[in-house]
Parts: sequence; structure tokens; C-alpha cells
Amino acid sequence: MDSDKRIFVAGHRGMVGSAIVRELERRGYGNILTRSRDELDLLDQRVVRAFLESNEIDEVYLAAARVGGIHANNTYPADFIYQNLMIEANIIHAAHESGVDRLLFLGSSCIYPKHADQPMREDALLTGTLEPTNEPYAIAKIAGIKLCESYNRQHGRDYRSVMPTNLYGPNDNFHPENSHVIPALIRRFHEAAESNADEVGVWGSGKPMREFLHVDDMAAASVHVMELDGETYRAHTDPMLSHINVGTGVDCTIRELAETVAKVTGFKGRLTWDTTKPDGTPRKLMDVSRLRALGWEASIGLEEGLRDAYQWFLENRGNIRS
Repeated sequence: MDSDKRIFVAGHRGMVGSAIVRELERRGYGNILTRSRDELDLLDQRVVRAFLESNEIDEVYLAAARVGGIHANNTYPADFIYQNLMIEANIIHAAHESGVDRLLFLGSSCIYPKHADQPMREDALLTGTLEPTNEPYAIAKIAGIKLCESYNRQHGRDYRSVMPTNLYGPNDNFHPENSHVIPALIRRFHEAAESNADEVGVWGSGKPMREFLHVDDMAAASVHVMELDGETYRAHTDPMLSHINVGTGVDCTIRELAETVAKVTGFKGRLTWDTTKPDGTPRKLMDVSRLRALGWEASIGLEEGLRDAYQWFLENRGNIRS
């Protein structure tokens, strides 16, 4: 590794971006560039290109994105597809024009068809219909994968893509409506425990199965993939199918997840299930054999990770958006 290389982490204030910064610092990288939204508007093609050209960047981690749970995706579909398309197109194209040879694009497991065979392999991409509740976001992420593959094929770049499963951990979004399932449950159960509530309502039937990955594991996997030499990376991918799944390879039901969150937060009441709310995809489990063959596996168990996420929530709840 070259600890002096200039690395730009786009989206460093988000859950994934901040974890990548921590992991890079832990590994001894000392020249990490970050910019807030006020300092660099990633939706503005001109300013993105000027930034990358003027700072002589060696590597880019593209962790910036508009993200949210089922409610947010259903409510703001235009925002999700437009903003994610613009962010990734601006950064990837500007990186190429500025001579950045290596870039890592972070996608999402929602790129796979709603009824993809489980566990989902990388070659399931574009083989079926997407889950309707997050289709705009998924299409944007698929476009990001294809942007990377296309710049590699046409221009000889080394732009890589990793597709994480459902993430959680420090710096997550704990908004009561627009967050993903784990932060939403943590906040709901915590507030119920504080108020001595008798019950907590949870969306859906509790039957869908999901895989969850702590964001620190995701960051470690991302840097691991980025540090691989080109020959090793290409030996486990394909020019037309170059993305890599990142997950634990283990899933659980939403009911089991909710019961574990209740345990972690100290909630003693009962759970009720609102079956009028959508369940989303029946099951989403990643096939992570490609990543394991490249020498990386997750190390943070679900309950351990939930306790870490809850502790971060407790320490930062004064600054969390209501």
C-alpha cells in the first residue's frame, strides 16, 4: 500500500463514508480528502470536475448517495433516481477525465430481481423484475455498476463496484419515517422502553428474511477490495460482470431482528405487526463466495453489531434529527 496516495471519500459524513474514513485511517492512510455538501455539490458536474482536477486525486471511494427505507423510497422516487444518477455520473466521469485510475463504487443489494434465486449471485443482475418499492434507486445503482464497467472497457480504467447487503451502525439515519429497518427499530424500541410502553408496532408481517452487515465490516471489505492488485481482482470478476457482493452470508426474519433489537434496548413489552404495510422482497441473502475467495469475511455478529449501533444512538441522540 502507498500510505501517501491522495484518496477522496465522497459522502464522508454518511454512515458508509465515515466508516471508510475510519478504516483508511486505521490502516495508516494519511492523505484523505473529504468535502461537505456545502463545500462540494456532487450534483453539479462542473464543480465536481474542477475539484478532482485541481486536487490530483489518486483514488476515489464513491460512498455518496441518497438513501432511505421503504417509506422514503415510495415517497421520493424522483429524488432517489435523479440524485443518485447525477452523483455517480458526475464523479465517475470527472474521475476519468482527471486521470483517476482507481475508483470504488458502492451499490446496494436491491439491484437484484425481487424473486432472484437465493442466495443472490452476482450474475443474477438484470435477470428479472426489480422490487417496485425501490426500483428507481435500484436502477440508479445498476447504472453506476455499468458506468464503471464501461469506463474500464473503453478507457482501460480500474473502476470497481461492491454491492453491500443491508447496512447499519454508527452515523446511521434514525429518522422515524425515512430510515432503514434497524435504526427505525432501535429508535422505536428505545422510546418505548423509556416510556414503559406495553407494545411496539412493527411494519409488515415479520416473515421476510434479511441479511444485515455492520458498517465497519463494510468499510473493511471496501478497502480490502480496493487494495487488491489488478490481476487478482480481474481473476475473480469479468469485464461484463465486475461487481462483488459484500455481506455475511447469513440472514434472519424481520421478526427475529425485532426481537433482538428489543433485547438490546431493554424493551419488555409485546410486538404487534401491521400487515397493511408492505413487506418488500420476501428474501434477500447475498452469495458472498466471490468475496471470500478474495480473502475477506465479515467478523461482527448481529447482536454485537446492534449493541454497538444502539450505544452510538445513545451517545448521539441529542443531535439526531427528529
